[in-house]
Amino acid sequence: MASSDTTRNGLSANQLDKQRQIVEAARRVLATDGLAGCTARAVADASPLTKSAIHYYFSDMDDLVDRAMAGHIGAFTGRIREAVEQHTGPVDRFWAAVARYVEIFQESPNAAMLWFDYWLDALRKNRLDALDRMHREVAAFFADLLAEIGVDDPARRGRALFRYLLGTVVEQTMNPLPFKEIRSHAAVACALDPVH
Repeated sequence: MASSDTTRNGLSANQLDKQRQIVEAARRVLATDGLAGCTARAVADASPLTKSAIHYYFSDMDDLVDRAMAGHIGAFTGRIREAVEQHTGPVDRFWAAVARYVEIFQESPNAAMLWFDYWLDALRKNRLDALDRMHREVAAFFADLLAEIGVDDPARRGRALFRYLLGTVVEQTMNPLPFKEIRSHAAVACALDPVH
């Protein structure tokens, strides 16, 4: 059994806090400088720790980037949850989530670039587990909202909606669509009446 000073993975509370600080610094670097700018030096410069400490806690920068991107996804879904919680009806909750998803990327076009850079980097390096977990998390979030509405096969519809929204994020950078049109297409993907 681990002592009270050491967690099950062998790190003390102090070491876990340092890891957390590194991940938060990496999140900030990714948000401002993108994937290419997320180096051990840049993360060290954005944190109270040294470059050596970055390498001590994360011998593989890809692992650090995965953790930082997971943090971005957690914050992203948190913002969508806030929009959902402002509504009580299942249909209103669902459309609030879809609208907030689109708004987040409209407010931060760099977020879309970061997401797609990360996606391509993970594909090139065959590091698909972390990416798959993030995709499943977002698709499952939408599936839960669709289940509240009573849509048939909400898991499949949630995945379809997530795929549609990924494409929409790209299209919005080139040819912005009004939300009414996005809503109409999303309704088709989810087998919903677009008027709801």
